[in-house]
Amino acid sequence: MKVAICDEEKGSCATLAQLVRRQEPDCEVSCFYSVRQFLEARQHYDILLLDIQMEGMRGMEAARALRISGEDTLLIFVTAGREYAAEAFEVSAFHYLLKPVAEEKFCGVFENACRAVRRQEEIRDGQLFFQTKARNFTVRKKEILYIESEKRKVEIHTLKENITIYATMKHMEEQLGKGFYRCHRGYLVNMDYVAGYGTGTIRLQNGEDIYLAREKYSDFVRVYTEYLKGKGITVV
Repeated sequence: MKVAICDEEKGSCATLAQLVRRQEPDCEVSCFYSVRQFLEARQHYDILLLDIQMEGMRGMEAARALRISGEDTLLIFVTAGREYAAEAFEVSAFHYLLKPVAEEKFCGVFENACRAVRRQEEIRDGQLFFQTKARNFTVRKKEILYIESEKRKVEIHTLKENITIYATMKHMEEQLGKGFYRCHRGYLVNMDYVAGYGTGTIRLQNGEDIYLAREKYSDFVRVYTEYLKGKGITVV
């Protein structure tokens, strides 16, 4: 789980980071001392602990920018004033904590936040249900390498097996959602398994190559670069 703390007070950042690590030792915690610094990082975080009253760009602006960009980061305001509580609900804040934060109060809120994040992950990685004449079955999204169209059918290439069902690529694209990219009219790829790409192909981690349409190349590079940044991978 990735947690960001954005607060211009370094002491406050350090205290919150200590509380987070004490409760979730395996958490990856990043501290930012200005809203601009946080936004320029362009990384996805599961939870953001955000102060509102900062010089320059305020925390509420960062929250609105996150929501406009479509990020589903769970947002907890940790701030000194009560006057922004109503605005916090407008950006779908998970909670609004007042400084100084009592450890017991923080731990309760953070524990609930972690549970909510894990529920979101379960939904994102959830199972898809399919029916064929021979059987009914479920497939987990994270086990799908890519989808290949085959006339009126699609072939689902998974880590374990290939499964053919009656469906359209448009339907599969809607079902799979974020994390999958339509790289060709006949292919839908899981970004988690992309190992590299060229002008006409995408190389998967299992060594397979699938088609990358020429007209999709620039957009794929953009989307894949953003995907890597969101995973905390440096793009050079």
